Amino acid sequence: MRSCAVCRRRAAKDSLVRLVRGPDGEVRWDPGGKAPGRGAYVCPSGRCLEQVAQKGRLARALRTPLGARDTERLARTAPQAPSVGKGSD
Repeated sequence: MRSCAVCRRRAAKDSLVRLVRGPDGEVRWDPGGKAPGRGAYVCPSGRCLEQVAQKGRLARALRTPLGARDTERLARTAPQAPSVGKGSD
């Protein structure tokens, strides 16, 4: 079980989308869930994906500050809600 960094809802790991702060310090989406680095999970719902970079919870979960450039990039590259999560088509 993992918690969404935005809404704090608890869910199975495979039903959430992972973000990772890699060894290089860059924060990016981790669709495979296996990239090395500090991770945080987010609900694949549109609301949580839209708010992922707006709340300080993500920066706290990843233990790194997120600047405006980071938040814009994360919002731009966010996975589409219908295509993420296990069993969705």
